[in-house]
Amino acid sequence: MRSALFAATAFFSLAVTGQPVLAAEAPYVDDRSDAEAVIRSFYSAINRQEFARAWDYFGETKPVQDLDAFVKGYDGTERVEVKTGGVSEDGAAGSIYYNVPVAIRATAKDGSENVFAGCYTLRQVNASIQEPPFRPIFIDKGALKPSKAEFEDAVPASCGDAPPRKKDAALEQAKKAFAATYGDQCDKEMPSGEPLAEPDAYSLRYKDAGAEADQPERETRLFRFFCSMAAYNESAVYYVYDDVSGVRQLQFASPELDIHYENNDSEGKVEAINVTGFQTDDQLVNSEYDDATKTISSLNKWRGVGDAASAGTYLFRNGNFSLVQYDVDASYDGEINPQTVVDYNTPP
Repeated sequence: MRSALFAATAFFSLAVTGQPVLAAEAPYVDDRSDAEAVIRSFYSAINRQEFARAWDYFGETKPVQDLDAFVKGYDGTERVEVKTGGVSEDGAAGSIYYNVPVAIRATAKDGSENVFAGCYTLRQVNASIQEPPFRPIFIDKGALKPSKAEFEDAVPASCGDAPPRKKDAALEQAKKAFAATYGDQCDKEMPSGEPLAEPDAYSLRYKDAGAEADQPERETRLFRFFCSMAAYNESAVYYVYDDVSGVRQLQFASPELDIHYENNDSEGKVEAINVTGFQTDDQLVNSEYDDATKTISSLNKWRGVGDAASAGTYLFRNGNFSLVQYDVDASYDGEINPQTVVDYNTPP
């Protein structure tokens, strides 16, 4: 088992996103809150060449006989992409064991690629029976073997005897749709260098217009994906899911504006703001969802101080989000004084 684990782990290096980065640029992640987080933290340590920290994620059973051999096992590796599957768990003798399906695509420094797949077992000893110092979840054992499957399909369906925890099917579909459309357009990590978090997810329940009182509510799932961040604006992409249409991306209406300034000076007084038509945007800037009002709001700053900006409000009704208000502050006067150019706040 040890030799099999070593053969597999020898290919783990650099960022879990599969993007080649220098060790000094790799983000520091030390999260032991769940089994997948421990694996992610283990890779973080390897990426940063913090091999002693990586070694410490294992319990008493180590992958090789000593740290020097462990470090040497990463010679020749350029980068790796990692995927995990549904985690299952078993309880036994004061511990919980987590089984994590894993697949990796390792790229060596000579450019060759290899796919490996298998299972890791992690262990959490019941805190009530531990003595100081406390030991969080750790890697107990693991084995990855060469796989002939394509990387996208190489993750084992399950590991261990227990059934894997049920995954959020709607979330997984939304993540695949986002990756397919924006995988090369949006940032691969947060500006801080940390890995991207899971998208924000919400459940919206409602009744169709004209539905009878005894008819059950319907559910729409909303997912907000971080896309990119500049100096003072952050963009996000939204998807919704329902039992009729499945997953679809939201497109947001916004007005096309004709702005008149005094003496045609954009730094001068605003004389008029006219709506000449409408367009759709696939991303929103500085946006958030408010579950209390069931609205998505956006605020696009035209410059950093925020005295010139445009803001949209989109209300959820009848299973979709519609533009109900759009405000524009077109004056670069150091003050925040928007005017409403679109107002559809009264529901039909």
